[in-house]
Amino acid sequence: MIHPTAMVHPRAEIAEDVEIGPYTIIEEDVFIGEGTKIGPHVVIREGTTIGKQCQIYQFASIGEAPQALAYRGEKTTLRVGDRNIIREFVTLHRGTLKGGGETVIGNNNFFMAYAHVAHDCHIGNQVILANGATLAGHILIEDYAVIGGLSAVHQFCRIGAHAFVSGLTGVTLDIPPYTLAAGNRAKLFGLNTVGLKRHQFSEETIKALKTAYRIIFRSGFPLEKALRTLEESELSQFIEVQHLVQFIKQTKRGISR
Repeated sequence: MIHPTAMVHPRAEIAEDVEIGPYTIIEEDVFIGEGTKIGPHVVIREGTTIGKQCQIYQFASIGEAPQALAYRGEKTTLRVGDRNIIREFVTLHRGTLKGGGETVIGNNNFFMAYAHVAHDCHIGNQVILANGATLAGHILIEDYAVIGGLSAVHQFCRIGAHAFVSGLTGVTLDIPPYTLAAGNRAKLFGLNTVGLKRHQFSEETIKALKTAYRIIFRSGFPLEKALRTLEESELSQFIEVQHLVQFIKQTKRGISR
């Protein structure tokens, strides 16, 4: 059902059962999948694709032009997957040509009120951005990561899978997967044990990750030696330890410690 006060461009592709609330604006070159519900006073700009069964609350701004000084109106996109919850005043921006041309958001994510996702970010699945969490451009967030309220993540940073970034945290370096980070400039405080247990990681896997964490961050070894030690140990049989090692080896900004 489309409310009579909504403004939907005739060249927007809207599935038949999509609900669109009062005074919402949907531009051309927008695709919205089945079962999605859009509240009042939402703006969805051109170049946006939204998947199935998403919930978009009032005053959200979806697919706006990137806040990048180099942007000159080029055609870029925002791609949002299925079953995402986008709460009040959330802002999700399109990509830039320099950053690959698209911002990509996976499935089953939860963006709480006032969260911001800037241009060229790539967000996985089951990610939570709490109230006021802010992502600069070109950020990668892997599956099941949680970004606490009023946190800010510097451009080009990566947040690993199942990592937990506490509220009021400033992230300027990569946060490794499975870890807990907090502070004015993010520091690591061990594994995200609570999150791992909630997602039913086995005790054996958690123990292996704890040992790997101690070797990397608490042994005093140079980073290269610590990673090589893990790769040559029995711990390398765990897929999670392999992912932790590879994530750190691929860093460009450096790793929070």
